[in-house]
Amino acid sequence: MNKTSVYEFCIIVPIYNEEENISRLEEELGRYLEAASVKACILFVDDGSKDNSLQGIIEICRKNPDFYYITFTHNNGLSAALKAGIDMAESPYTGYIDADLQTLPEDFERLLPFRRDYALVMGIRTGRKDSFGKRFSSLIANYFRRMMTHDGVEDTGCPLKVIRTDAAKRIPFFTGMHRFLPALIQLQNEKVKQVPVRHFERLKGISKFHLWNRLVSPFLDCFAYRWMRKRYINYTISADNLKEQE
Repeated sequence: MNKTSVYEFCIIVPIYNEEENISRLEEELGRYLEAASVKACILFVDDGSKDNSLQGIIEICRKNPDFYYITFTHNNGLSAALKAGIDMAESPYTGYIDADLQTLPEDFERLLPFRRDYALVMGIRTGRKDSFGKRFSSLIANYFRRMMTHDGVEDTGCPLKVIRTDAAKRIPFFTGMHRFLPALIQLQNEKVKQVPVRHFERLKGISKFHLWNRLVSPFLDCFAYRWMRKRYINYTISADNLKEQE
């Protein structure tokens, strides 16, 4: 039995070279699980870290019964880490938060009340504590993405998200997919809800994003999304005789 199946909510935390944040992740995530309004667990996805992140993850999972992990043989990127986490999760709802803790897990409580009415509930970062360059490039990238996808989402880069797991498992995944989660959910004729959440400075570690993967790469990925959208297959089965009658 997959251990995540006994929880209502499984929070995916992609990790790549975040050894300085592991102890704080244990503290913040552990505190949240104790107070969460639903039975929740943590699933770390080590994306082939080259530092001591994996050793730290193994250690805190050993100490915390609701912490789990998977690890890649080599670095595959954020989209692959999210896909692997979603593939492994068997809870009804799946969450996502970044390891940098610029958003805090306790703000999942702002999103969870809407989970039954929306396939994706996502945060909008308020009072962003990023540099001017990062905020400006994010503004441009979000504007161009909305123009190309018409998803109506203000801040797709906010890492705080709650997704209905069955909808998440139907998402067509590709490199850069994490920027298009709302648009990909909408392709299933599902609804997306945006909720303001808090944002904080990164206290430890180094950001993995730079000009290329914050602005240029998302620009190119928009064209990949447009190509895929025209060919996306979405169907609903009305009846079958595959299940044995009780």
